[in-house]
Amino acid sequence: RRWTAEVLEPTRAKSPERKETFATLGGIPVDPIYTPRSPRSGFDRIGYPGAPPFTRGIHPTMYRGRVWSMRMFSGFGSPEDTNRRFHYLLQHGESGLSIAFDDPTLYGIDADDPESLGEVGKCGVNVSSLDDIRRLLRGIPLADVTTSMTINAPANIVWGMYLLAGEASGVGPAQLGGTTQNDILKEYIAQKEFLYPPGPALRLVTDTIEYATAHTPRWNPVSISGYHIREAGSTAVQELAFTLADGRAYVAAAIERGLAVDEFAPRLSFFFNSHNDFFEEIAKFRAARRLWYDVMTREFGAKKERSAWLRFHTQTAGCSCTAQQPELNVVRTAVQALAGVLG
Repeated sequence: RRWTAEVLEPTRAKSPERKETFATLGGIPVDPIYTPRSPRSGFDRIGYPGAPPFTRGIHPTMYRGRVWSMRMFSGFGSPEDTNRRFHYLLQHGESGLSIAFDDPTLYGIDADDPESLGEVGKCGVNVSSLDDIRRLLRGIPLADVTTSMTINAPANIVWGMYLLAGEASGVGPAQLGGTTQNDILKEYIAQKEFLYPPGPALRLVTDTIEYATAHTPRWNPVSISGYHIREAGSTAVQELAFTLADGRAYVAAAIERGLAVDEFAPRLSFFFNSHNDFFEEIAKFRAARRLWYDVMTREFGAKKERSAWLRFHTQTAGCSCTAQQPELNVVRTAVQALAGVLG
């Protein structure tokens, strides 16, 4: 009753649920939340959604209030090719963009460099200049559409070009919403697309956090990623351990730079893998929220609740799919997606 009065109802007043009532196909009502009939030992570690330690979610209404963003990871060929794809996706119901870049862009190499031969526009869009970014985003309502950019080592440069493209179309940095992955530490652990030694690379990530804190209140300057670590062969526990350790390193670096934790922490985001072990994945997501809450409040002294939120995106496990079993891939990823929703 206390949670309903102090947490749920104020949230409903600000952001009503999508429907007045929720029910099964057979007409059985679905309550907003289910709890033990009598208090049980350890329930305080689980708690209620929208209340510390946020094990069951950071929002009281979760997907009853708003469904997750729909954004397909896309990018291929030239900026014009991908621009046409973006417009198609937005016309067919996407609520955000997710840009895939090719290898030359991910490694900061120009399209006309000999090392780019055969790789330009392959597995992602090629961006070598500010003009490329402008052509990539032509006609996109940047004030209304959030953009996720999967870019790491050259993230500060590509993000800077995105901000300039926004200004050229009349949308200032403070109006732009989105995410740069910008997690260089997981590159050393898993994906290996790094350009500099860890020290200078971490300084560049901290630079983007500092700039975002001052100028882009709607932008997530880093998406701390466990997905690639899992794809590289880790267990669920190892994925979570490495990811939270990387997150602690970014927070510590920003504080050492002179930023107050409650200034920048609310804009940190995470990216996890959703794999085949249904209940283990659900438990992983919930454990991640509670562990991050403890890290931020106990270790770093965060006072704002939003500073201790673990806001995350998840994708189904590419390494679980096989070219020989396309129909089974549909089943696998359906189960994985459901684990993401329930987690």
